[in-house]
Amino acid sequence: MFRKNEKHLQTSLFSFQETLPSKQREQLYSSEEYNFYKIVFCNIKEDIFKCLYSEKESRPNAPINSMVSALILKERKDWSYTELFHQIAFNLLIKTAVGLNQIDEMPFCSSTLFYFQNKLDEHYVKTGENLLEKVFDTLTGEQLKKLGLKTEILGIHPFGKRTDSFLAASNIRNYSRLQLLIEVLLRMYRVMSEEDQKRFKEILSDYTYRSSNKYIYDLKSSELPRETEKIGDIYYRIFHQIKEDYKETKEFRIFSRAYKEHFKEEKEKIVVKKGEELKSSCLQSPDDEDATYREKNETISKGQSINIVETANPVNPIELINDICVESNNTNDDKILNKRIEKIKEKTPKLNEIHSDGAFGSEENDKLFDKLNITHVQTAIKGRKPGVEIIIEKDEEGNYQVSCPFQKVEAVLSAKKYKAEFELDICQECKFAGKCSTIENNHFRTYNFTKADYLKNKRHNAINNIPKERKYLRNNVEATVSEFKRKFHNGKLKVRGYFKTTLFAFSMAISINFGRIFRFLKELSPNTSIFDSFWQYFLLNRWQRSIIRAMAVI
Repeated sequence: MFRKNEKHLQTSLFSFQETLPSKQREQLYSSEEYNFYKIVFCNIKEDIFKCLYSEKESRPNAPINSMVSALILKERKDWSYTELFHQIAFNLLIKTAVGLNQIDEMPFCSSTLFYFQNKLDEHYVKTGENLLEKVFDTLTGEQLKKLGLKTEILGIHPFGKRTDSFLAASNIRNYSRLQLLIEVLLRMYRVMSEEDQKRFKEILSDYTYRSSNKYIYDLKSSELPRETEKIGDIYYRIFHQIKEDYKETKEFRIFSRAYKEHFKEEKEKIVVKKGEELKSSCLQSPDDEDATYREKNETISKGQSINIVETANPVNPIELINDICVESNNTNDDKILNKRIEKIKEKTPKLNEIHSDGAFGSEENDKLFDKLNITHVQTAIKGRKPGVEIIIEKDEEGNYQVSCPFQKVEAVLSAKKYKAEFELDICQECKFAGKCSTIENNHFRTYNFTKADYLKNKRHNAINNIPKERKYLRNNVEATVSEFKRKFHNGKLKVRGYFKTTLFAFSMAISINFGRIFRFLKELSPNTSIFDSFWQYFLLNRWQRSIIRAMAVI
């Protein structure tokens, strides 16, 4: 049964906070942890999680705001679960952060927290809704409002966002192809009945008495192709003989996937697929079915890709992350942005400019950005730079004006494309004529283009049409990426699987935003309560905005 946790609001004279000596109490109330309690914990809308619990009268749930806060703090402090529970039990600051007032209080046990995460996962699989994402969205939305961060163009102040993605490698072993096939086979063997183990004992005898790693270690390189063919025959035999008995098990699901991805049947004969036939979405590890393969900047990664979007306005005192998503790491950046941009626009309806590197541009994105009235500013361009720069612009009347270094003409619509005709006499004298992409005919040099070409040209030239101070807005998103990657261990996450990666991503985004707010407010009013500073700043912004609106009416 769902029940909100409001116990923390019932202050007591006998709470450990109030029984501390005055100096220590003052330090506690100005601490990061107390302000985490005020800014994050107290603003978690527990109703979001109501769908996880029964409507019938039954045992109430553990405090949700405490569990969500604990998950965020775990990532913020880079703790293991053991360390997390140790801190909640013995650290007064952490007790305060998760809403506790009594020294002997524990809000939940380890099994309750794991069960809560499993319920979140089950809900996501069933509905496609990530409840921690909803927590992130509601917290960030309120923070943007209270801090008055710009989400529109006011006078000369632009509003935009910047985006970037990074690879988040799963905490899995790097298997070779043959080692992966042996490991999957061994795990399938372990869940077989005694009868089936006896049936396949002879053909599996080379593998069952040692690990997949040890088996591979004893092989010569020249033996690998023959061994792969041998194990293919074993897969074929086992697959067809036991599939009806084990088809509901996780081990058989993984075994079946590996079999279909690495082998093919041709006239009742098993054939090993060539390396180039394997897709990047092939199984990378039996411990992480979601991990995919990606090579980026000469770095191989097996796992997921995390994309972040944050505010980017020169007048904002701080910038906050306000969109984050996790995709398979073989998904191109432009596809990720295409999938997210409408949701980002929904969160910030007045968004009109987004900054990215060259990987995020595409024809489909150009159409969508045009529809949403968003300017896409790229700091780099994919592909080869043209020999002569042709610029296509649209005037106030909707006509296309096409210019090269020495001419500017108005384009006309032909049967399927727009056509710009440049004076041949001028073109023949041009020093760039040999590199020009226009087509020469009897009277003109012609440049043909479509609306898609115009939108692409507009994207490529957007960075040249904005003030200097806005040309470098994207750069600082790299610092945000570094804040996430700082929590990696040897370049890998501490978790496996898509859903656990999303828990890491949203928890870290909430943590990073809180850290920026906390540091900003501490600098703003070092001698007052941080939380008081938060509300003073909020009220000041509301007053300033009311003055601006009044002046606009006058």
